[in-house]
Amino acid sequence: MKILKIDHLGIAVKSIDEGKNFWTDVLGLPFEGSETVQEQKVTTAFFPVGESEVELLESTAPDGPIAKYLEKKGEGIQHVAFRVENIDQALAELKEKGIRLIDEKPRIGAGGAKIAFLHPKSTNGVLVELCER
Repeated sequence: MKILKIDHLGIAVKSIDEGKNFWTDVLGLPFEGSETVQEQKVTTAFFPVGESEVELLESTAPDGPIAKYLEKKGEGIQHVAFRVENIDQALAELKEKGIRLIDEKPRIGAGGAKIAFLHPKSTNGVLVELCER
């Protein structure tokens, strides 16, 4: 498996409109717009930082994964995403190494990226996303 870089940090927020003020007004990061991913019950907003991004995540449904996360842990870093060269190969290798996968096969995420999540029980409590763009 070849990890190319940290693709983005996913941050759960109650409201993208309220959350983005810190990233744009205080830190001066450009706002690239938002996108709703119906399948994942989430609206995302991206703020580029060099070759990586900050991704704000707002739930679109009370039973969505971000809503559940906010209920349990409150606002904050929800996941770290690594860009990989070949996501299918990476998932096969990780499965072979005994890593518990949330996604056995990639799905389509924001911006059309192929994504898959690793279970936090296999990653010392960190939700890890792999993405291929």
